Amino acid sequence: MKADTDWDDLKYLAAVARTGSLARAAEETGVSQATLSRRMRALERETGRKIFHHGARGYALTVEGQALADGAIRMEQVAAGIDLGKTAGPAPVRISAGTWTALDLAQNMGAIWTPEAQWLPDFVHCDLDMDIARREIDIGIRNRRPTQTWLAGQKTGVVDYAVFAASPKVKRWIGPSHDAARTPSGQWVLEHHGDDIATRANSPQLARAMAEAGMGRVVLPIFAGRDRPGLSQIGEPIAALQSEEWLVSHHEGRHDPPIRAALSALARYLKGRPEGI
Repeated sequence: MKADTDWDDLKYLAAVARTGSLARAAEETGVSQATLSRRMRALERETGRKIFHHGARGYALTVEGQALADGAIRMEQVAAGIDLGKTAGPAPVRISAGTWTALDLAQNMGAIWTPEAQWLPDFVHCDLDMDIARREIDIGIRNRRPTQTWLAGQKTGVVDYAVFAASPKVKRWIGPSHDAARTPSGQWVLEHHGDDIATRANSPQLARAMAEAGMGRVVLPIFAGRDRPGLSQIGEPIAALQSEEWLVSHHEGRHDPPIRAALSALARYLKGRPEGI
């Protein structure tokens, strides 16, 4: 990169990478989309790098572009940290997980995080994968090994699922509604017990509450159902639903001290849970 590269262009690149679109970057920076587009093309010419995938993917970053954006974001963070009068504190680390894992982590945060830690948990609940490359999140807890070259993964165990109900006498089922997130457990209920569904819910927490009220059977991760006083496990774990559990982060971002500390604390907790959850 040339020594006289305009710092504003790097700031604009950081905004595009952070927000994932020219429109949101324009709102953040106060610069028009047309100007941002022109400056990003100029930055590609100046650096001699292909920073974006041009075409249908819009302003998705290439691997080389992501590396450049990561550097620009770090420069922003350093600049922000030396503002006069700014007090250092724990850095927020954005963590995404599915419903049950997010609840489990939140409920057991005292075993994972302390106020003295250099990182602060910032939870983003989503049953779909969020974009780590664009830094929508810093850490994702997922059910498979990452395949993208810019992601790093650490396996922490497996998650087993089973059927739960208020009583073995309950025979009907609680199924996912049409607007519920498509999950393997919901699909399993539809495929194996679709004719026996008595009622539906578009939220896993609602389905569990309905099961506790005796309205039907529900499929839950064992850790989400076994300690509920109103539920009993019906039968053995469902082999077809067993899934791996992975901590996923950006291959460069994982070396940032707050993210590294969060990864270590989360891995310690997840690996320490009883086997099979």
